[in-house]
Amino acid sequence: MKVLVSDSISPKGVEILKKAGLQVDVKTGLKSEELKAIIGEYDALIIRSATKVTAEIIEAADKLKVIGRAGTGVDNVDKVAATKKGIVVMNTPGGNTITTAEHTIAMLFSLARRIPQATASMKAGKWEKKKFMGVELYNKTLGIIGLGRIGSEVAKRMQCMGMNVLAYDPFLSDEKAEELGIIKTDLDRLFTESDFITIHTPLTAETKYLINKDTIAKMKNGVYIINCARGGIVNEKDLYEAIQSGKVAGAALDVFEKEPPEEGYPLIADDRVICTPHLGASTVEAQENVAVAIAEQVVDYLINGTIRNAVNFPSIPFDQVPLIRPYLVLLERMGSFVSQIFTKSIKQVQIEYLGEISDLNTQALTAAALKGILDPILGEPVNYVNASFIAKERGIEVKEIKGKEAGDYQSLVRIILIGKDDKAVIAGTLLSRKDPRIVQINDISMEIIPEGNMIFMRNWDRPGVIGNIGTLLGQNNINIGHMHFGRKEAGGIAFSVISIDAPLTEEIIDRIKKLPNILEVKPVYISTH
Repeated sequence: MKVLVSDSISPKGVEILKKAGLQVDVKTGLKSEELKAIIGEYDALIIRSATKVTAEIIEAADKLKVIGRAGTGVDNVDKVAATKKGIVVMNTPGGNTITTAEHTIAMLFSLARRIPQATASMKAGKWEKKKFMGVELYNKTLGIIGLGRIGSEVAKRMQCMGMNVLAYDPFLSDEKAEELGIIKTDLDRLFTESDFITIHTPLTAETKYLINKDTIAKMKNGVYIINCARGGIVNEKDLYEAIQSGKVAGAALDVFEKEPPEEGYPLIADDRVICTPHLGASTVEAQENVAVAIAEQVVDYLINGTIRNAVNFPSIPFDQVPLIRPYLVLLERMGSFVSQIFTKSIKQVQIEYLGEISDLNTQALTAAALKGILDPILGEPVNYVNASFIAKERGIEVKEIKGKEAGDYQSLVRIILIGKDDKAVIAGTLLSRKDPRIVQINDISMEIIPEGNMIFMRNWDRPGVIGNIGTLLGQNNINIGHMHFGRKEAGGIAFSVISIDAPLTEEIIDRIKKLPNILEVKPVYISTH
C-alpha cells in the first residue's frame, strides 16, 4: 500500500511508515491540481495544515482509505466528503499538550519577572534594575479556566512552584478536583481571588469575550492574565483599557482575535503586555510527537483495520455503518442539546436504550452521546474514539441501561445527566428510521428537530409569551424556522424551543430574559455536519 506525505513532518514518522512495509512518497508543496492528479494512486494521505483536502480532491481519491492529520485541527479537510466516500479522517489529540502547557508557564514566569522587557532594555544598552521589579509566584493564587489536558498539566506544574490553584470547569467532578489537589470553584470566586488567571477553553458562544470589562471589574487590582488558548475569549479592547487604568498589571498573549494583528496594534505596543505569535504548539518535540502518532495510527488502520482518533467515523465494522449511522447522529445531537441546557457539573451520565435499539452494539452510540455532551465546551478534541476516555478522565461515571419496552416507539433513547443536586433528562427517537427527534425534556413531552441555532426557554405557561418572543425576534430581523412547546399542566412551568435562522447576540438574550414570564433562556447550537 502507498502513503503520500504532502506536508513536512518529522523523519521519524516517515521511518515508522516504511518499517511497516508501506511505500512512502514525500511530496510537499503540491498545488491543488497536482495533488488531484496523483491522489488516485494512494491508500493514505498524511498532512499538516498546508494541504487543503477539498471535496474535488477526495472525489479523485479512488483508493484512499485514510487521511491522517499530524496535529489537531482538521479544518483543511472536507470531512463530509471524506465520510461519504468511506475515508477515515484521523488527527492526533494531545500531541501538543505538554508543549502548550510549558508555553503557558513560560509566559507566566516572564510576566511575573518582566523578563522580555528587561531583556529589551539591556539590548538597548540600559541598566534599569529598579524599573523591572517583579513579583513572586510562591503562595500566589492561580486561577485556571478550563481543566482539560493542558489546564491540568499547568496546574500540576504550578502546584510544585507553591501556587494555590483554583479551577473552573463545568465538567470537573468534585472527586477529580480532590484527586488533583485543587479547589474547584465558580467563575466569580476565581475572578475575585486569583492573582494570575490563565485560560484553557475553546472559543464557543459561551466563552466568547469571557474576559471583558465586567468580569475584569470583579478581579483583584493588579491581576495578571494569560491566554494561550484561542483569540476572542478575551475582549482585547477591554483588556487594553484595564491595563491602562492599572486594574490589570500585565497580560501575556499567544493568541489574538485577528491573526496576525494589525501593525501598531495598541495592546501589543504596551510594554506591560508580552506577546508571542501563536507559538503554543511550536516545539521540535511536539511536531515529532504528532508525526510519530499519526504514522502509528495510519499503520494500525491500514495493516490491522483499527481506527484510532477518528474525527468522522466510529470504531465499528464498515458493514454495520449504514444501520448505526442514523442513531449516531441522534445520540450526538441529543447529547449536545442536553449539555447546553444543563450547566451543572456532571457526575454521571446514564443512557437508556429501549426497544429495538437495545439489540445493537451500543458502544459507538454511547461514544456519540458523550461526544455530543462534551464537545460544546471542552478545550480539547472530542471524537467517537476518545469521548469515553475523556469522560472517565474527568471523573464522569457512564452507565448504559437496556430494555425492551419503548412505549409508543420502536426504539427510544433516554440520556440522563446527573449533577450533585440536579439532573436533566432528554429522550429521542428516529422518525422513519432516519430523522432524529427529541421527544421529551425532563417530564415534559414535546417534539423537537435538533439542528442549527435554537433558543431553549423555561417559562410560565401564560398568555402572551409566544407573541412577545416572536415580536422581539422579528424586530431584530431573526427568522423563526420552528417553534416547539410543551407543558405538564395549564398555567405551570412550560418549555419552549424555537429554531431560528441566525445565532442570538448577548444583547438579544438579555432582552428575552427580561420579557414577562420568562424564567430561563439558553442559546443552543446543534451542528449538522
